[in-house]
Amino acid sequence: MSQKASLKAGFTVKQNNIEASDIQTSNEISSNVQKQENIDNYIGQTRDRSENWYIEIPLISLKAEIQEGTTKEIMDKYVGHFEETQSWVGNIGLAAHNRGYENNYFADIKKLKEGDIINYCYNNNIRKYVVKKQVIIEDTDWTYLEDTEENTLTLITCVENEPKYRRCVQATEDKQ
Repeated sequence: MSQKASLKAGFTVKQNNIEASDIQTSNEISSNVQKQENIDNYIGQTRDRSENWYIEIPLISLKAEIQEGTTKEIMDKYVGHFEETQSWVGNIGLAAHNRGYENNYFADIKKLKEGDIINYCYNNNIRKYVVKKQVIIEDTDWTYLEDTEENTLTLITCVENEPKYRRCVQATEDKQ
């Protein structure tokens, strides 16, 4: 078989010789592509299931799923994660609505005080945090979302009737 004829048939040619191990039919190629797609789909589904991502605050009876991003569309359904912050180690920044929407997950975070517990789950790992402070910040003050050496959870929501301000609750990991 000539080199030209081999290439037309989809075979691999090595110096005008065809080796049996190099031959793949179009059916075999399709089968391999399908197998890889199945593997990719399985990994994606497994990742979706294993990234069990939520926040739980027992004092205010809150348990809510978390999604990446803080757009209105995300926060209409979930607690949003500030993409610029960490997800597990360091400062984790979360935001949610507190009134006026179907899901107002942070409606009662104003009730939190020093010593209250927040549970955070990411990728099937749960970490317990203890509230250290609650402050009102300007809507342009992002210093509370800067990375920290200590594992910190930062919750941010609007302040009722104060569009230039945000409520910020910070908690640190309970290492006990």
